[in-house]
Amino acid sequence: MNHTNDLGSRLNEHYGGMSKGQRLLAAYITDHYDRAVFLTAAKLGEEVGVSESTVVRFASMLGYKGYPQFQRALEEMVRGKLDAVHKMEAVYGGSSQSEILDNILRSDALRIKNTLEEIDAHAFESAVDTILQADTIYVAGLRSCAPLAEFLGFYLNMMFEHVKVLHTSSASELFEQMVHIGERDVIIGISFPRYSMRTLKALEFANNRNARVITITDSIHSPMNLYSSCNLLAKSDMSSILDSLVAPLSVINALLVALCMKKQQDVVRTLDTLERIWDDYQVFGNDEIDYMEDGVRMHYANLGETDE
Repeated sequence: MNHTNDLGSRLNEHYGGMSKGQRLLAAYITDHYDRAVFLTAAKLGEEVGVSESTVVRFASMLGYKGYPQFQRALEEMVRGKLDAVHKMEAVYGGSSQSEILDNILRSDALRIKNTLEEIDAHAFESAVDTILQADTIYVAGLRSCAPLAEFLGFYLNMMFEHVKVLHTSSASELFEQMVHIGERDVIIGISFPRYSMRTLKALEFANNRNARVITITDSIHSPMNLYSSCNLLAKSDMSSILDSLVAPLSVINALLVALCMKKQQDVVRTLDTLERIWDDYQVFGNDEIDYMEDGVRMHYANLGETDE
């Protein structure tokens, strides 16, 4: 049996039915498996704040015969990370720099093609409508997905007044930033293997508050889909220690363009306001390259005039 993916799969599969203490253990193991592998059941419970018996029952609930077998699965998870490095060496070790460039770009192009073929167009349309109707838009993407969340949040802020990109190093900070989320709001959760338990907790909390939940993830089997009403799936697998986030970024680009087409006048007004602010406060020096060509500026200006 291949325990490398097995433990992660079991955590994802059983998460919906876990108790509060078991979910704390699942979150700790997902984020700190390289530390958890060296801990006894008692020490692991102490780290997480649960009893030793809860840890033992947790291992049993996941299908292991006892804590020692669960610990061996943790060892395999750590070893799997090292195996990924060896696998990357096997795939790319004999390649030249230009061959690596060619292989990676071709692989990413294929992921975008496969994503295009498999993505649910109705889910995409639903995501656009849900975001347009929301009072506040929350964006959650942690670890390697944090840049995607920042990118999405940056451009959403050009179109909408109330956008919050969640920044956190702990679950408690997440809830502090989401304390006012409600049924008129939406959260967009971005997560790919290894899935972030903190992102999952944010989606669970939002769902419990009756907010709408949109996910950008890799599979219908992703635990992120437990609480979502709208799933946008993008390919991210890669034969290395890195995740390929090119296809997810393309999906985000498409989402932003679709929203921009619905919010053209708001975008124009935001850009005009920013221009005046930059001029008034001399944000940019004379060496700054103008980010909008005259033709584009005229197009936006004309759009603004027709809206008056």
